[in-house]
Amino acid sequence: QSGTPNYRNYATQVAELGYYTVLIDGKDILTRAQDGAQNLRKVIAKAQASPNGAPGKVMVIGFSQGGGGVLAHAVAMADLIVAVVVHYPATSWARNLAGVVGRIQMPVLVLAAERDRYNNCCLIEHMREMEAAAKAKQIPLELVVYPEADHGFNLDGRQYRAGDSADAWRRTTQMLAKHHPVK
Repeated sequence: QSGTPNYRNYATQVAELGYYTVLIDGKDILTRAQDGAQNLRKVIAKAQASPNGAPGKVMVIGFSQGGGGVLAHAVAMADLIVAVVVHYPATSWARNLAGVVGRIQMPVLVLAAERDRYNNCCLIEHMREMEAAAKAKQIPLELVVYPEADHGFNLDGRQYRAGDSADAWRRTTQMLAKHHPVK
């Protein structure tokens, strides 16, 4: 919802690992005014066709509204995406979280903040409901909860929590290495 500036440092860190990184606004993916799934497919195709891109599946990382867009669209794009990581994803848009989970076709890592009450978009209760639905259906969703964290715990600012941010980064890089290693 806040746009891309807050995530530029994170995208730079991913690029420094050797990945071609594209930063897009979550409002272009989790949207009622546009076709968010088609927007995501176009971004992936454009990235793969760029001189720095590579053919094959990609990995997607989303935050807040962008994380909600990942849950709404990316998790069902197994033809393009190998795995996803979402940080405090927006779930308030979903009327049926079990249905969202049922669309998952790849490993999903959810990094959630226990104290997140930001606009009631990313409630821990929703994350736990998704985790329970995934377990019941044997869907590869891992939920990691940071008990003292709030929305944006990995971003510079008053919510920043160094230990939680470092752990989330470690888990994200492990997902990248496991599901989309640098070639």
